[in-house]
Amino acid sequence: MPINKQSLKQDGFTGFRPIAELEINRIPQKPGIFAVLRPEGGPQGGEQGGGHGAAPRSAKPQFLAKSTAGIFKKKDPTLKPDALGTEWVDGADVLYVGKAGPGSKGNRGLRRQIQEFVDFGRGKPPGHWDGRLIWQLADARTLNIAWKELPVEQLAPAEAGYHAAFAEEYGRLPFANLVQARVKGS
Repeated sequence: MPINKQSLKQDGFTGFRPIAELEINRIPQKPGIFAVLRPEGGPQGGEQGGGHGAAPRSAKPQFLAKSTAGIFKKKDPTLKPDALGTEWVDGADVLYVGKAGPGSKGNRGLRRQIQEFVDFGRGKPPGHWDGRLIWQLADARTLNIAWKELPVEQLAPAEAGYHAAFAEEYGRLPFANLVQARVKGS
């Protein structure tokens, strides 16, 4: 099955909110997985509302010269445009798939993980820099975030499954996933 907005909805993902319009308190606090997707008819796929000059889904996005993301352990998350172009997956709706566990104190989950991800894109220092390539897209704030609550024991298999399904379809991981998730012991 292709990995796109429709298939994610069919699989129980909800939200699909633009990053710029996220209402963080509407995101569940439970563990789960989340995806960052290109907006339908958005800047990476043409003008909003299907206006004139719509670019095909395979059009390369506009990359920023400098990432808006925060510095991680004194390392700048910015990549050169050539490196970003190499990671880009033509025709894909899904740009990143990540998971949100409960954390050691049980106070993490989707809401906190997504908030930290968005804060990272706004220049705050992160606890990790997964998905950092998102923050070098010129229209990152128009991208959509969707999520799906899952029990903790299903997080790693689900993330690994989405990565594997995407790689099977496109021959590589989503744009901002630089490491393939795997289930321990397999």
